[in-house]
Amino acid sequence: MSELLSNLEKAIDYKFRDEALLEAALTHRSIGQGNNERLEYLGDAALGFIIADEIFRKYPQATEGELTRLRALLVKGETLAMLGRELNLGDYIKLGPGERKSGGWRRDSILANTLEAIIGAVYLDADVEACRKCVNSLYQQLLSEVSPDTLKKDPKTTLQELLQSRKQELPVYHVISESGGAHERLFKIECVIKKQDISVQAEGRSKRVAEQSAAEKALFVLEKQFKELK
Repeated sequence: MSELLSNLEKAIDYKFRDEALLEAALTHRSIGQGNNERLEYLGDAALGFIIADEIFRKYPQATEGELTRLRALLVKGETLAMLGRELNLGDYIKLGPGERKSGGWRRDSILANTLEAIIGAVYLDADVEACRKCVNSLYQQLLSEVSPDTLKKDPKTTLQELLQSRKQELPVYHVISESGGAHERLFKIECVIKKQDISVQAEGRSKRVAEQSAAEKALFVLEKQFKELK
């Protein structure tokens, strides 16, 4: 195994017995056959279970909703991409010429998917306990920093709960426009709360991000309206 991959093994705190598994985990689908998509599928499932188990045991008083939001925060693409950058994962990923030229090694989705594939590869190379040790090593700092007490609800959830608490109709989200190339999409989303006469727009690199930004704007307007009514 090359010195480069040995450095990656040290970073994830796991040494592979079958080096081909790590090679496959680092191979993006733009290469063709032997890519990491199946390993990504397996790693996604393993990661979700391990994180769910860890926080279930760590926070015995947390509600189901709190555990669900905490798990979602820890396993979402942005979090995985952040961990991937800390590992300098972009230096190891094998990309086709087009993806390499377009800077795919920097893209959140590719970093996140590759990290999931590595977790899946660890599971296949050893067992669930070795996989758990690897995940805990990767998440050690994050698991010490977040908890149900400090977990901030996302704007869409906060907006929905605020409206429900006042028995108001829920917001509706519309896609106003989509632009950009396949890997640089830009979505413009409108958030409408008809009864409150609120209509705001926001942009993002994914529908989810744009919806969250629009919800944040709507939440600001709505809270201002409610304050004025007091």
